[in-house]
Amino acid sequence: MKELLSREFNNEKISNKIERIIYEIILNHIKDLIFIMKVDKGPSFRYLFVNEPGIRHADLSGGFIGKRLNEVLSEEVASSLQLEYEKILDRKETMIFSDEVKLPDGSTMIGESFLTPILDENDEVLYVVSVTRDITTALLEKKRLIKSEQKYRSIVDHNLDGIISVDLKGAILEVNPAGNQLTGYTAKQLTKRSIFNLIRDQDIPDFRNLFDITKNGYPSESLDIHFVHRKGHYLSIHLKTVPIVINTEIEGIYVIIKDISEQAENAETIRYMAFHDQLTGLLNRRALLGDLDKFISDAKKSGKEFALLSIDLDRFKYLNDSLGHLVGDEILKKVAERLCEFRHKNYSVYRQGGDEFIILLPLADRGKARRFAQNILARFASSFYLHSKEYYITPSIGVSMYPNDGKNAEALIKNADEALFRVKEKGKAHFQFYRSEMNSIINNVVELETFLRKAIDRNELTLYYQPQIDLKTLKITSYEALLRWNNRELGFISPAEFIPLAEDTGLIIPIGTWVIETVCKQIKDWSDQGNKEFKIAINISPKQFQQHSLVAIIQKAIEKHRIHPKCLEIEITEGAMQDTKDTAPILTGLKDLGVSISVDDFGTGYSSLSYLKQFPIDVLKIDKSFVKDVHVNEKDAAITTTIIHLGRSLGMEVIAEGVENEEQAQFLFHANCHKAQGFLYSKPLPAEEIEKNFMNINK
Repeated sequence: MKELLSREFNNEKISNKIERIIYEIILNHIKDLIFIMKVDKGPSFRYLFVNEPGIRHADLSGGFIGKRLNEVLSEEVASSLQLEYEKILDRKETMIFSDEVKLPDGSTMIGESFLTPILDENDEVLYVVSVTRDITTALLEKKRLIKSEQKYRSIVDHNLDGIISVDLKGAILEVNPAGNQLTGYTAKQLTKRSIFNLIRDQDIPDFRNLFDITKNGYPSESLDIHFVHRKGHYLSIHLKTVPIVINTEIEGIYVIIKDISEQAENAETIRYMAFHDQLTGLLNRRALLGDLDKFISDAKKSGKEFALLSIDLDRFKYLNDSLGHLVGDEILKKVAERLCEFRHKNYSVYRQGGDEFIILLPLADRGKARRFAQNILARFASSFYLHSKEYYITPSIGVSMYPNDGKNAEALIKNADEALFRVKEKGKAHFQFYRSEMNSIINNVVELETFLRKAIDRNELTLYYQPQIDLKTLKITSYEALLRWNNRELGFISPAEFIPLAEDTGLIIPIGTWVIETVCKQIKDWSDQGNKEFKIAINISPKQFQQHSLVAIIQKAIEKHRIHPKCLEIEITEGAMQDTKDTAPILTGLKDLGVSISVDDFGTGYSSLSYLKQFPIDVLKIDKSFVKDVHVNEKDAAITTTIIHLGRSLGMEVIAEGVENEEQAQFLFHANCHKAQGFLYSKPLPAEEIEKNFMNINK
């Protein structure tokens, strides 16, 4: 018994000790501020107990126990606390309030206070226990989190791109306003709906692939996904998927969508423009090269032939120049429409540029290609109507066949063009297949042009001079300058070959300027050496006559070499005189300089006697085609005699070309022709031989 009492006594001592420890911890060692207030009538509240953190916080000095709030604290703080304490007297239950306190060190503390009433047996409040916790840090963190949340919400809610959050099964959790507007659905209509229901059916496999990649933690994107708008039309979407990661775990996916329908439409427009001719809407050369490579690849696999037709419109430039480019453009559109009318399966029409078109004819042998070309020619036999006027246009067609005429795009186009070139040479308005021997001809033309462009710089051009004989005195007072070309690689090249080439390429302009300069220098040299003036005639190309600076060029050369203008004669063809509006001022300018003007090959062109009346012409040159048989052919004799009499009656000098025998010379003499030139007297010779043979300068 004694042992039992002793054990109980010891247990009570231990229990009291534990109670004291707990009391000590709660009241003195916890960081919360603990105030125990005695409630008096009034009501007033007196300090009964304050733990150490509370004393430090309120800056309470000794002797505060038993004092009222207003006796210890400032009036402002005491009044505020008095109001909160009074509330608990009515409520008689724990209540919470927060306040902001300025600490002695100048900092601010935000406290959250729990006021707990201690009631007596009559349910009256005897004591109030206040436990105040410093929530400054917690509140700041909460505000930071709220601010961060608001920033995030601002990014999502105000983003111009649609943002849809979905779970890992694809169910929609949330959609921002831009997403609602973009898809046409409200937030309520989209929530819990599967994101896959918004994807175009054929794009679902691609989207699922992106979705699975993102579920594994990798963001992804695509430009090839289309969303279905609520109204049923498709939206071209730039789509990104981003994993939603919380505590290192992927809990969902953000699907970010940007409507690029307009850009996609613009891109399609740009692509269309890149591969189509803007005037006719036909495919262009860029598209041709791409399609031709595919045709060749397919033909290699199948072993089948196909044809390429190169088409050029005959005399279109003349039509374009005479009617104007607007009419020309309309005609090109109608030509394009007509070329697309044929029933052959899967053929393609391309516009190369200008009036050049190409047709690719799949699965076609030479027979089918021939029939197709014939159909084109037959179709173009019908006229075109434009603005109530009728026009006829004929095409020339060159055809190359794969694989016989070329195994790559470049060769097929080149060889079809070569066949077309031969069609143009032989009268136009028909078609021709490429033949291998054409290659050397075209290559020679290309090579010749290359050499001709370098001829002046390489000093390969020279002038030969043919004397013009006075038929009465048999003296030489004038010469015709004739251009010759001795190429280092090819040797002497006939003017009949390179002059037309120079005309076509525009090289006749710099070459013609060189001729003018060289002749003026030669006149000066001969004048200085022989102390005698000779006239030299220069042939002027119709293209040179289109130069508005021609008169200035000739004047500059005359002044540079200080020659008398009467020593220079300008020969023009009848063709150059047809455009009287442009020709008249130039001829007048030349006459004002004092040079002579002659009409070459008179009677062979579209002659008009009005030219002789309108223009200041000094010399008529009878073409050799009339002179050749003048002594045996009555018509040639009559024409030649008429030209001589016409020239003399108009006060013009008459010169006959191509005189090769004495009979011709005698006829011309008796017909009162002034001068003659031809092999009877001399072939064209270099300047040094002219000096030696006819001027006695070197003797």
